[in-house]
Amino acid sequence: MTGWLWAIFTVLASGGQTLRNALQRELTATLGTVGATHVRFLYGLPFGLLFCLAVLAWNGMALPRLHATMIEWTLVGALTQICATALLLAAMREKNFVVVTALSKTEPVHVALFGLVVLGDQLSAGLVVAILIATAGVLVMSWPKAASTEPVSWRPILLGLFSATVFALSAIGFRRAILSLEDGNFVVRATTTLALALTIQTVLLTAYLLATSRDTLAALLRAWRPSIKAGFMGAFASQMWFLAFALETAAKVRTLALIEIMFAQLISRSLFKQGLVARDGLGIGLIVVGVAILLNQ
Repeated sequence: MTGWLWAIFTVLASGGQTLRNALQRELTATLGTVGATHVRFLYGLPFGLLFCLAVLAWNGMALPRLHATMIEWTLVGALTQICATALLLAAMREKNFVVVTALSKTEPVHVALFGLVVLGDQLSAGLVVAILIATAGVLVMSWPKAASTEPVSWRPILLGLFSATVFALSAIGFRRAILSLEDGNFVVRATTTLALALTIQTVLLTAYLLATSRDTLAALLRAWRPSIKAGFMGAFASQMWFLAFALETAAKVRTLALIEIMFAQLISRSLFKQGLVARDGLGIGLIVVGVAILLNQ
Protein backbone atom coordinates (compact mmCIF):
# COMPACT_ATOMS: atom_id res chain seq x y z
CA MET A 1 0.00 0.00 0.00
CA THR A 2 2.90 2.36 0.65
CA GLY A 3 4.76 1.57 -2.57
CA TRP A 4 4.43 5.01 -4.16
CA LEU A 5 3.80 7.11 -1.08
CA TRP A 6 7.50 7.91 -0.65
CA ALA A 7 7.54 9.56 -4.09
CA ILE A 8 4.43 11.61 -3.30
CA PHE A 9 5.94 12.73 0.01
CA THR A 10 9.20 13.67 -1.71
CA VAL A 11 7.47 15.80 -4.34
CA LEU A 12 5.43 17.56 -1.64
CA ALA A 13 8.59 18.11 0.39
CA SER A 14 10.39 19.63 -2.60
CA GLY A 15 7.50 22.01 -3.23
CA GLY A 16 7.26 22.99 0.43
CA GLN A 17 11.00 23.56 0.59
CA THR A 18 10.87 25.84 -2.44
CA LEU A 19 8.17 27.97 -0.80
CA ARG A 20 10.07 28.02 2.50
CA ASN A 21 13.23 29.18 0.76
CA ALA A 22 11.30 32.00 -0.92
CA LEU A 23 9.87 33.14 2.41
CA GLN A 24 13.27 32.91 4.11
CA ARG A 25 14.91 34.99 1.40
CA GLU A 26 12.50 37.83 2.16
CA LEU A 27 13.59 37.73 5.82
CA THR A 28 17.32 37.75 5.11
CA ALA A 29 17.45 41.52 4.61
CA THR A 30 16.14 42.22 8.13
CA LEU A 31 17.37 39.19 10.09
CA GLY A 32 20.64 38.36 8.38
CA THR A 33 21.65 34.92 7.14
CA VAL A 34 21.81 33.16 10.52
CA GLY A 35 18.60 34.76 11.77
CA ALA A 36 16.68 33.86 8.62
CA THR A 37 18.05 30.32 8.79
CA HIS A 38 16.89 29.95 12.40
CA VAL A 39 13.34 30.78 11.32
CA ARG A 40 12.90 27.23 10.01
CA PHE A 41 13.75 25.82 13.45
CA LEU A 42 12.41 28.35 15.96
CA TYR A 43 9.08 28.90 14.21
CA GLY A 44 8.93 25.39 12.77
CA LEU A 45 9.18 23.73 16.21
CA PRO A 46 5.62 24.58 17.39
CA PHE A 47 4.20 23.08 14.19
CA GLY A 48 6.44 20.04 14.48
CA LEU A 49 5.19 19.47 18.02
CA LEU A 50 1.58 19.94 16.89
CA PHE A 51 2.09 17.43 14.08
CA CYS A 52 3.47 14.97 16.62
CA LEU A 53 0.60 15.46 19.10
CA ALA A 54 -1.99 15.12 16.32
CA VAL A 55 -0.44 11.93 14.96
CA LEU A 56 -0.19 10.35 18.43
CA ALA A 57 -3.79 11.29 19.22
CA TRP A 58 -5.00 9.92 15.86
CA ASN A 59 -3.25 6.62 16.56
CA GLY A 60 -4.36 6.56 20.19
CA MET A 61 -0.89 6.02 21.56
CA ALA A 62 1.67 7.65 23.81
CA LEU A 63 5.04 8.99 22.71
CA PRO A 64 7.27 6.13 21.50
CA ARG A 65 10.19 5.19 23.73
CA LEU A 66 13.13 7.42 22.79
CA HIS A 67 16.03 5.04 23.34
CA ALA A 68 19.72 5.97 23.12
CA THR A 69 20.24 4.83 19.53
CA MET A 70 17.34 6.90 18.23
CA ILE A 71 18.42 10.00 20.15
CA GLU A 72 22.05 9.65 19.04
CA TRP A 73 21.16 9.36 15.34
CA THR A 74 18.66 12.22 15.57
CA LEU A 75 21.42 14.31 17.12
CA VAL A 76 23.73 13.34 14.25
CA GLY A 77 21.11 14.37 11.71
CA ALA A 78 20.31 17.65 13.48
CA LEU A 79 23.92 18.72 13.99
CA THR A 80 25.08 17.77 10.50
CA GLN A 81 22.14 19.63 8.95
CA ILE A 82 23.17 22.80 10.78
CA CYS A 83 26.84 22.30 9.87
CA ALA A 84 26.04 21.60 6.22
CA THR A 85 23.96 24.77 6.00
CA ALA A 86 26.82 26.76 7.55
CA LEU A 87 29.31 25.27 5.08
CA LEU A 88 27.05 26.11 2.16
CA LEU A 89 26.57 29.68 3.36
CA ALA A 90 30.34 30.04 3.84
CA ALA A 91 30.89 28.83 0.30
CA MET A 92 28.26 31.22 -1.03
CA ARG A 93 30.27 34.13 0.34
CA GLU A 94 32.93 33.28 -2.22
CA LYS A 95 32.70 34.49 -5.80
CA ASN A 96 31.97 31.08 -7.34
CA PHE A 97 28.52 30.74 -5.78
CA VAL A 98 26.97 29.14 -8.88
CA VAL A 99 29.61 26.41 -8.91
CA VAL A 100 29.01 25.85 -5.20
CA THR A 101 25.28 25.43 -5.78
CA ALA A 102 25.93 22.84 -8.47
CA LEU A 103 28.41 20.90 -6.34
CA SER A 104 26.08 20.90 -3.33
CA LYS A 105 23.54 19.09 -5.51
CA THR A 106 25.84 16.06 -5.79
CA GLU A 107 24.36 15.04 -2.43
CA PRO A 108 22.55 11.93 -3.81
CA VAL A 109 25.89 10.37 -4.74
CA HIS A 110 27.16 10.82 -1.17
CA VAL A 111 23.81 9.64 0.27
CA ALA A 112 23.97 6.42 -1.75
CA LEU A 113 27.48 5.64 -0.50
CA PHE A 114 26.72 6.46 3.15
CA GLY A 115 23.43 4.56 2.94
CA LEU A 116 25.28 1.48 1.75
CA VAL A 117 27.91 1.70 4.50
CA VAL A 118 25.77 2.85 7.45
CA LEU A 119 22.32 1.41 6.74
CA GLY A 120 23.13 -1.44 4.39
CA ASP A 121 20.84 0.05 1.71
CA GLN A 122 21.37 -1.94 -1.44
CA LEU A 123 22.37 -0.14 -4.65
CA SER A 124 21.06 -1.78 -7.78
CA ALA A 125 22.71 -1.05 -11.11
CA GLY A 126 19.58 0.86 -12.18
CA LEU A 127 19.62 3.02 -9.05
CA VAL A 128 23.28 3.91 -9.56
CA VAL A 129 22.59 4.86 -13.18
CA ALA A 130 19.57 6.95 -12.15
CA ILE A 131 21.57 8.84 -9.50
CA LEU A 132 24.43 9.58 -11.89
CA ILE A 133 22.18 10.69 -14.77
CA ALA A 134 19.96 12.94 -12.62
CA THR A 135 22.96 14.47 -10.85
CA ALA A 136 24.64 15.10 -14.21
CA GLY A 137 21.48 16.91 -15.32
CA VAL A 138 21.65 19.23 -12.31
CA LEU A 139 25.33 19.95 -12.94
CA VAL A 140 24.63 20.73 -16.60
CA MET A 141 21.92 23.22 -15.63
CA SER A 142 23.82 24.80 -12.74
CA TRP A 143 27.40 25.08 -13.98
CA PRO A 144 28.51 28.58 -15.06
CA LYS A 145 28.51 29.45 -18.73
CA ALA A 146 31.77 28.90 -20.58
CA ALA A 147 31.99 32.64 -21.27
CA SER A 148 32.07 33.47 -17.56
CA THR A 149 35.08 35.57 -16.59
CA GLU A 150 34.76 34.70 -12.91
CA PRO A 151 38.02 33.18 -11.65
CA VAL A 152 37.84 29.65 -10.27
CA SER A 153 38.92 29.18 -6.66
CA TRP A 154 39.42 25.82 -4.97
CA ARG A 155 38.12 27.03 -1.60
CA PRO A 156 34.41 27.43 -2.55
CA ILE A 157 34.58 24.25 -4.65
CA LEU A 158 35.85 22.22 -1.70
CA LEU A 159 33.32 23.84 0.64
CA GLY A 160 30.52 23.02 -1.80
CA LEU A 161 31.56 19.37 -2.05
CA PHE A 162 31.97 19.13 1.71
CA SER A 163 28.51 20.63 2.28
CA ALA A 164 27.02 17.96 0.00
CA THR A 165 28.82 15.29 2.03
CA VAL A 166 27.54 16.65 5.34
CA PHE A 167 23.98 17.07 4.00
CA ALA A 168 24.16 13.41 3.00
CA LEU A 169 25.21 12.45 6.54
CA SER A 170 22.21 14.39 7.82
CA ALA A 171 19.79 12.45 5.63
CA ILE A 172 21.34 9.14 6.71
CA GLY A 173 21.23 10.17 10.37
CA PHE A 174 17.54 11.04 10.25
CA ARG A 175 16.62 7.85 8.35
CA ARG A 176 18.60 5.72 10.81
CA ALA A 177 16.84 7.43 13.73
CA ILE A 178 13.41 6.82 12.22
CA LEU A 179 14.13 3.15 11.50
CA SER A 180 15.50 2.57 15.00
CA LEU A 181 12.18 3.42 16.67
CA GLU A 182 10.23 0.29 17.51
CA ASP A 183 6.80 1.66 18.44
CA GLY A 184 4.06 2.88 16.10
CA ASN A 185 3.62 3.01 12.34
CA PHE A 186 5.90 4.86 9.93
CA VAL A 187 3.97 8.13 10.41
CA VAL A 188 4.40 8.01 14.19
CA ARG A 189 8.10 7.19 13.92
CA ALA A 190 8.80 9.92 11.35
CA THR A 191 6.82 12.61 13.17
CA THR A 192 8.37 11.80 16.54
CA THR A 193 11.87 12.02 15.05
CA LEU A 194 11.06 15.36 13.43
CA ALA A 195 9.79 16.82 16.71
CA LEU A 196 12.96 15.76 18.51
CA ALA A 197 15.23 17.06 15.71
CA LEU A 198 13.53 20.48 15.65
CA THR A 199 13.79 20.70 19.43
CA ILE A 200 17.53 19.99 19.34
CA GLN A 201 18.15 22.46 16.52
CA THR A 202 16.04 25.20 18.12
CA VAL A 203 17.82 24.89 21.46
CA LEU A 204 21.29 24.88 19.89
CA LEU A 205 20.79 27.83 17.52
CA THR A 206 18.92 29.89 20.11
CA ALA A 207 21.78 29.35 22.56
CA TYR A 208 24.25 30.32 19.84
CA LEU A 209 22.43 33.58 19.10
CA LEU A 210 22.10 34.36 22.80
CA ALA A 211 25.85 34.03 23.11
CA THR A 212 26.87 35.81 19.91
CA SER A 213 24.08 38.08 18.66
CA ARG A 214 21.20 38.89 20.97
CA ASP A 215 20.12 41.71 18.67
CA THR A 216 19.52 39.16 15.90
CA LEU A 217 17.47 36.98 18.21
CA ALA A 218 15.42 40.00 19.32
CA ALA A 219 14.81 40.96 15.68
CA LEU A 220 13.80 37.36 14.98
CA LEU A 221 11.22 37.46 17.73
CA ARG A 222 9.86 40.82 16.54
CA ALA A 223 9.43 39.44 13.01
CA TRP A 224 7.05 36.73 14.19
CA ARG A 225 4.28 37.48 11.70
CA PRO A 226 6.16 36.71 8.46
CA SER A 227 8.30 34.11 10.23
CA ILE A 228 5.30 31.98 11.15
CA LYS A 229 4.60 31.34 7.46
CA ALA A 230 8.18 30.30 6.80
CA GLY A 231 8.19 28.19 9.96
CA PHE A 232 5.04 26.35 8.94
CA MET A 233 6.32 25.65 5.42
CA GLY A 234 9.64 24.50 6.86
CA ALA A 235 7.93 22.12 9.29
CA PHE A 236 5.61 20.85 6.55
CA ALA A 237 8.51 20.20 4.16
CA SER A 238 10.49 18.44 6.90
CA GLN A 239 7.46 16.33 7.79
CA MET A 240 7.23 15.17 4.19
CA TRP A 241 10.99 14.46 4.03
CA PHE A 242 10.84 12.36 7.18
CA LEU A 243 7.81 10.41 5.96
CA ALA A 244 9.67 9.66 2.74
CA PHE A 245 12.79 8.58 4.68
CA ALA A 246 10.62 6.26 6.76
CA LEU A 247 9.48 4.40 3.65
CA GLU A 248 12.38 4.43 1.21
CA THR A 249 16.15 4.62 1.07
CA ALA A 250 17.66 8.08 1.45
CA ALA A 251 19.40 7.64 -1.92
CA LYS A 252 16.09 7.30 -3.78
CA VAL A 253 14.47 10.15 -1.84
CA ARG A 254 17.33 12.61 -2.38
CA THR A 255 17.65 11.68 -6.06
CA LEU A 256 13.96 12.27 -6.76
CA ALA A 257 14.30 15.54 -4.80
CA LEU A 258 16.48 16.87 -7.63
CA ILE A 259 13.26 17.67 -9.49
CA GLU A 260 13.16 20.75 -7.27
CA ILE A 261 15.90 22.23 -9.46
CA MET A 262 13.94 21.46 -12.61
CA PHE A 263 10.71 22.94 -11.25
CA ALA A 264 12.51 26.07 -10.04
CA GLN A 265 14.08 26.58 -13.45
CA LEU A 266 10.79 26.09 -15.28
CA ILE A 267 8.88 28.42 -12.96
CA SER A 268 11.60 31.06 -13.22
CA ARG A 269 11.60 30.88 -16.99
CA SER A 270 7.81 31.10 -17.06
CA LEU A 271 7.67 34.13 -14.76
CA PHE A 272 10.30 36.03 -16.68
CA LYS A 273 9.02 34.89 -20.09
CA GLN A 274 12.42 33.50 -21.00
CA GLY A 275 12.88 30.48 -23.23
CA LEU A 276 15.06 27.57 -22.23
CA VAL A 277 18.53 27.55 -23.71
CA ALA A 278 19.82 24.30 -25.19
CA ARG A 279 21.89 23.43 -22.14
CA ASP A 280 18.94 23.88 -19.79
CA GLY A 281 16.87 21.62 -22.01
CA LEU A 282 19.61 18.99 -21.90
CA GLY A 283 19.83 19.24 -18.12
CA ILE A 284 16.06 18.87 -17.69
CA GLY A 285 16.07 15.93 -20.07
CA LEU A 286 18.77 14.17 -18.04
CA ILE A 287 16.88 14.76 -14.79
CA VAL A 288 13.67 13.38 -16.31
CA VAL A 289 15.48 10.29 -17.59
CA GLY A 290 17.19 9.76 -14.22
CA VAL A 291 13.90 10.12 -12.32
CA ALA A 292 12.11 7.78 -14.76
CA ILE A 293 14.75 5.10 -14.19
CA LEU A 294 14.61 5.71 -10.43
CA LEU A 295 10.84 5.26 -10.23
CA ASN A 296 11.08 1.95 -12.05
CA GLN A 297 13.53 0.44 -9.56
